[in-house]
Amino acid sequence: MDVTELRARARRHLGPHFTRKDTWESDFPVFVRGEGSYLIDTEGDRFLDGLAGLFCVNIGHGRDDIAKAASEQIGTLAYASNWGSAHIPAIEASALIADLAPGDLGTTFFVNSGSEAVETAVKFARQYHRSQGNPQRTKIISREMAYHGTTLGALSVTQLPKIKDPFGPLLPGVRSVPNTLGYLGDCGPANELDCIAAIEAVIEEEGAETIAAVFAEPVQNGRGALVPPDGYWAALRALCDKHGILLVSDEVICSFGRLGHWFGHGLTGVVPDMITFAKGSTSGYAPLGGLIVREQLVRELYDSPKGGVFTHGATWGGHPVSTAVAVANITAMRDENVLGNVSARGPKLKSALDSLMRSHRCVKDVRGTGFFYAIELMADSDSGREFTEQESLTVLRKVLPEAFARTKVILRGDDRGATMLMISPPLVADDEVLSELLHGIDSMLTDIEKAIQP
Repeated sequence: MDVTELRARARRHLGPHFTRKDTWESDFPVFVRGEGSYLIDTEGDRFLDGLAGLFCVNIGHGRDDIAKAASEQIGTLAYASNWGSAHIPAIEASALIADLAPGDLGTTFFVNSGSEAVETAVKFARQYHRSQGNPQRTKIISREMAYHGTTLGALSVTQLPKIKDPFGPLLPGVRSVPNTLGYLGDCGPANELDCIAAIEAVIEEEGAETIAAVFAEPVQNGRGALVPPDGYWAALRALCDKHGILLVSDEVICSFGRLGHWFGHGLTGVVPDMITFAKGSTSGYAPLGGLIVREQLVRELYDSPKGGVFTHGATWGGHPVSTAVAVANITAMRDENVLGNVSARGPKLKSALDSLMRSHRCVKDVRGTGFFYAIELMADSDSGREFTEQESLTVLRKVLPEAFARTKVILRGDDRGATMLMISPPLVADDEVLSELLHGIDSMLTDIEKAIQP
């Protein structure tokens, strides 16, 4: 079957995710295999996967060892649940994750995606407080422009109106607070920052006794790879401790090496009460997500008069094949020092991106760390002119898609609060791959400047 027929079948039968109708009607690539940092389509063209799938293919494509782990598990035990029983892959995966997680974050509830992981965190926070005699603690605080998932509970915690509005009304009692845009490095005492003071003001307004949890990413994806200022997470931790609120670190993107650390603690130095994860745990080789919870909290829920069980579960939660893949993936990342590659090459990547900012008038800012970056775009940095709405649409819907196809470098145009280019290569990318990535980005920025006058 040729690619024209494959596209026709896709348009008729396959429901695309977050894809505009005009994109689905274009000559989109159909991929057939992956090798390292590259995807190969039906025509044999190689595309550099500069987004690591969707921030997830951390160890790279085409790993025979991970495919073998999945195959052997299917042949041994294709399915068993974790309801009143257990199986070896889930036990091994949870123990491995506990060894890598900070503090006493030692219990993992496996699910199938990042959205489900956030949903699980919301439910655990509510049931935990209820089990401790505080059923009024149901409200959630999350940050402006933050994306936390698409299931209704996770979507409620998300603070992106464009993707929330079609599904309202959503879960009540979710408050939005400022993110850390504009704050970087040493901004003075963190507890005096406006973005921290705003959280305390919301807590006071709502009543601390009604707040269940605060959700935040170590580096926020929505609004473009927002790296927190010094002391910000310590101030969050102190605020939550002061008011008896659970602190949830949403690490669906940030965990398993994306920032050069296994978990956000390596960047923030703070042990949260819960960590959500997904993507990099299997490097995209199988669906898996999870919620890691402090063991003390799990004990307190189970041992309480109103506890005894976390009333939550899913048929596929902790699936044998997915957890076997997680063990193979995480073990390989550890043994091959993949995180060391990010730590060594991440600063060089940031320096190169900063150089592009200085050489292109369409670049307003470069943010990020590790192998996770955003380039914020504008019409002309010399004069300070931002894009018009139509110019932004032209860049996102025409210039960048055409540049991705021409350069064979896959990145993501983003319109959440600004016009941005998101960059997230596989964590195994070497100097040659990163050089190709940077040349592609340089060419894309040139295309933008040709299309948009100063």
